Amino acid sequence: MSIIFLLSGLYMGWSLGANDPSHIFGTAVVTNMIKYRTVIILLCIFLCLGAALQGAEGLSTLKSIASQTEMSAFVAAFIAASTVLLMVKFNLPASTSQAMLGAIIGIGFVNCNANLSRVPAIMASWVLTPAGCAVISMILYPIFSAILKKAKLSDKKYDRILKAVVIISGCYGSYSLGANNLANVTGVYYGTLLTLNQAIWIGAISICLGVITYSKVVTDKVMKTVGKELVQLTPYGATIAVIAMAVVMQIYAVIGIPVSSAQALVGGSLGIGLVKREKIGIRPLVNIFIGWITTPLISCVLCYGIYFVIKNWIGYP
Repeated sequence: MSIIFLLSGLYMGWSLGANDPSHIFGTAVVTNMIKYRTVIILLCIFLCLGAALQGAEGLSTLKSIASQTEMSAFVAAFIAASTVLLMVKFNLPASTSQAMLGAIIGIGFVNCNANLSRVPAIMASWVLTPAGCAVISMILYPIFSAILKKAKLSDKKYDRILKAVVIISGCYGSYSLGANNLANVTGVYYGTLLTLNQAIWIGAISICLGVITYSKVVTDKVMKTVGKELVQLTPYGATIAVIAMAVVMQIYAVIGIPVSSAQALVGGSLGIGLVKREKIGIRPLVNIFIGWITTPLISCVLCYGIYFVIKNWIGYP
């Protein structure tokens, strides 16, 4: 029976794997700089490494917000994953972290055991993550541009170096994603159905399944929104944005706060647009912010309503 309750966690991992890796190697895939098969292999390897080496802190954070039963964990993971896929359907960079937090709080309200002491710090990260990525991008972009200009590289050598940097930054971004976002997949099961090692590896494998089966479809949709409509990103600019995203996500992994790779990518991209003084798409920016605001609210309300019915009307704890 416990295996059945884990299915929504696997669904959550699949959803994260389908959605979030597009923020890391998306531009490289869309511009055919790297073969998609190579991207899949690198993503899976470094996602698992990040989850195994630094994923434990985030698991403890989500566990502390509200204690879970088998059923409540199932409902939270299912609703959070469904909310993310709903946002993706509207071509919006969805936040898995926000969806999961909203779901856990909804469960906590039904059980009257929500511990909101860490929620302000998590919500502050929703602002600090894109802001931090924007600042890092604005610092790194002119520095690397000056270095490349001084080197006076031929076009062929420039392309080779850029490809190498894209691969290295993508691997680092994948590692940071695994370290930071593992908690969003199996955090609700940790201590209830899963031990630490089980939570790490079941979460990592389910994310990889999403990467393998569906991330290419999402990459094309999300990168159109962020890399074309919001700010015109070149492969070089996108690489700087990914580096900024990876740095910020790893910092939060150490702290133990799961953050959104979507928010990080948008912040990094905006930083590039600002430093280059390019036109920023206001309409897609507004749509993205609407997605960020509605994601935790939708997840919280749905989770509260569905679990309330299951617990109080059907009588399943």
